[in-house]
Amino acid sequence: MLTLNAGSSSLKFALFVLAEGPKGRPMPPRLRGEIEGLGAAVHFSAKDAAGTKRLDRHYAAEEAPADAEAALRILLDWLEGEVPGLTLAAIGHRVVHGGIHYAAPLIVDDKILADLKTLEPLAPLHQPFNLDGIAAARAAHPEALQIACFDTAFHRAHPWENDVFALPRALYDEGVRRYGFHGLSYEFITRRMRQIAPEIAGGRLIVAHLGNGASMCAIRDGVSVGSSMGFSALDGLPMGTRCGQIDPGVLLYLMQEHGYDAKRLTTLLYKESGLKGLSGITHDMRTLEASDDPRAAEAIRYFDFRIRREIGAMAAILGGVDGVVFTGGIGENSTRVRAEATAGMDWIGIAVDPARNAGPEMEISPPGAKVRVFKVPTDEEAMIARHVSEVLEARGAAA
Repeated sequence: MLTLNAGSSSLKFALFVLAEGPKGRPMPPRLRGEIEGLGAAVHFSAKDAAGTKRLDRHYAAEEAPADAEAALRILLDWLEGEVPGLTLAAIGHRVVHGGIHYAAPLIVDDKILADLKTLEPLAPLHQPFNLDGIAAARAAHPEALQIACFDTAFHRAHPWENDVFALPRALYDEGVRRYGFHGLSYEFITRRMRQIAPEIAGGRLIVAHLGNGASMCAIRDGVSVGSSMGFSALDGLPMGTRCGQIDPGVLLYLMQEHGYDAKRLTTLLYKESGLKGLSGITHDMRTLEASDDPRAAEAIRYFDFRIRREIGAMAAILGGVDGVVFTGGIGENSTRVRAEATAGMDWIGIAVDPARNAGPEMEISPPGAKVRVFKVPTDEEAMIARHVSEVLEARGAAA
């Protein structure tokens, strides 16, 4: 089984043996890696189950794959050489948006693929590349089942009042509603917390998925009841290049006074804003943390402020909080962001122990804290693999 997470500039993958891992737990991948920097400086890296590097290649411009489809061809050629006789029963794909109708993993056919293409305007940085990956995988391995796993699916249990905008009701019926994203990550963390801290996993949990894309989720009894992201992957927290929450009046102003059209607004909101726009330097948190430019510190300060604000909002949705989990590239690795995003939150019982926060432990709150705080690596590929296994098991049982 192969899992693919295709984006505008990268293709993440993991190869699993179907028999690995007991049901309900993440399966260790035989191989995993990423082709990143598509369209620019392309780097292909891969490791085996033991963490040993199997490939670490930088491509010259003239031979580099330009897009996810070309990257997939390179990946499949490499896999066939790395695993002689490789047979793929299924290929699982992360698909960012499932819309109203798709809230569970499913086998993709022509009709479903066409339906998912209509959702591309709702996730322009992700959906087209997710679907290009499916189309390329179908062409390369027609014998394998292509199974879509949706980032929006985990949030479809939201109560109505947390799913709707105060717009004419007909727009809600049409599909203009709060979908939430990063669902595969939140689902993985929810399952992982049952192993790490089962006594709070079934309670009131706030999870912060912080990376180039960033959002937060309120989870009660293992079910998503609130998300900082909404109709698109723009709302809520500021991100690497995306703006996060913004007053719609700003958009009207830009249209009326500066002549912005939809294309220009899309570029502004998705590619020129967030940490990159605020700092004027980069979207990369590591570079910002290392910079002595005051604009870098301001961008981080705003990022941390918005996290604190969303913690308060999520706690209100849940009626309190039992645990907070930081995950994603920034959430897992930035000691500074975890410390500053929780600073001054003692009023709600949230605090971080400096020594634990800087160390290898997953739990970073002080001993005996009212609210337990964790940093937990996420694994969307393992979650996709679990869903693919369940689809195959159900299909086999029905045969």
